[in-house]
Amino acid sequence: MIENPSASSIISPERRVCVIIPCYNEGSRLDVEQFSTWISCSRDTHLLFIDDGSTDNTLLVLKELRARYRDRITILSCRPNRGKAEAVRAGVLHAIDDFKPAVVGYWDADLATPLDSIDRFLEVLAARFETEMVFGSRIKLLGRYVERRPIRHYLGRVFATVVSTLLHLAIYDTQCGAKLFRVNRYTREVFGEPFLSKWVFDVEIIARYLNIYGGDPQRLEEKIYEYPLETWVDIAGSKVRPTDFFLAFWDVVRIRQHYLSPMKTRAQTRQ
Repeated sequence: MIENPSASSIISPERRVCVIIPCYNEGSRLDVEQFSTWISCSRDTHLLFIDDGSTDNTLLVLKELRARYRDRITILSCRPNRGKAEAVRAGVLHAIDDFKPAVVGYWDADLATPLDSIDRFLEVLAARFETEMVFGSRIKLLGRYVERRPIRHYLGRVFATVVSTLLHLAIYDTQCGAKLFRVNRYTREVFGEPFLSKWVFDVEIIARYLNIYGGDPQRLEEKIYEYPLETWVDIAGSKVRPTDFFLAFWDVVRIRQHYLSPMKTRAQTRQ
């Protein structure tokens, strides 16, 4: 059900960037003013909100925001709730088909990563033609404001080490909910099929790209740029619990076995 069909079918040429914002029961957490301020200052990005079967007033809040920026916001309402992985996947496919963007991505609705980082990600893609993906990376450095609960930080570091080891890819932060992708012939293939994992679909995206590049981590490293975020704040009300990290470890093993063990090339997978 497309809540804003007029905006979903036409997007002006200069707005060839579409960012998906998956939402589930975010009515009380959506920072409407922050979204409004950013939209007023940025002119090259369309926001596609996915209301993923919310049972609160999320859809109402989104409609009120869209009413102020009809040419910049589209709402895709999904029923019933299908989870963040499927919400993002549906959003990316919808964006590719309807908006024909040059760049597509997804951003957490709580804005733990501020929206102005989108422009910085786009600057990386503009300057680095070989880069296909820009991922936010939550690194606590002097001069940057990254606030994360200690338990989530340490579990995240262990998880990232496991992922790096299993995928043979030196990536620091797979789970930051701020990612942009240059749209090319592989994008639809990567997002075309439902994800195996609802916990760590970000890792599965990387595994699918790695599969496409013949299982060669060095080739994929040239395509990914991890951007150390200037600001990231752990927003209260996150639906991710510390126990979910342990479920995520099993999903990473499943992802490794399905896509990369034994190592499958793109051609072998299609045979």
